[in-house]
Amino acid sequence: MKHLCRVTVLAAAALSVAACTPVVRVHGFAPDQISLEAVQAGIDTRGSVRRKVGRPSSTGVFTDNGWYYVSTTIEHLGYYDPEVIDRRVVAITFDERDVVTSVNTYGLEDGKVIDLESRTTPTAGRGLTIIEQLLGNIGLGNITETIQDN
Repeated sequence: MKHLCRVTVLAAAALSVAACTPVVRVHGFAPDQISLEAVQAGIDTRGSVRRKVGRPSSTGVFTDNGWYYVSTTIEHLGYYDPEVIDRRVVAITFDERDVVTSVNTYGLEDGKVIDLESRTTPTAGRGLTIIEQLLGNIGLGNITETIQDN
């Protein structure tokens, strides 16, 4: 019986420790610093960049003068929401002759948080109270201004 209790306690302890271990996922690809040092502005072309660091994650939207490599590391711990703990964006720009003009690396600290789903629509003008809205709907909108003035 003692042996069964010990096994149960050890199994419970192992499960509780396993539940506290974060799950780390890496999405995308950004070349390491050594590979980026091999790319030289004014010398390398699109073909040599492709051979040295690989194909980009994405390219420019309106023009094709930039290649972008994006890597994101996400940590998920238990019941908490996943958290982005690292992001690297490497931007390589080219001129009209397909020669590299610059190589820039950006991190999570360089980014800006953008609320893509705010659930609010900003409106112009002043906000109306419920009474003003109700009286305005039945044609007595000016009565609230008269009441406020007195």
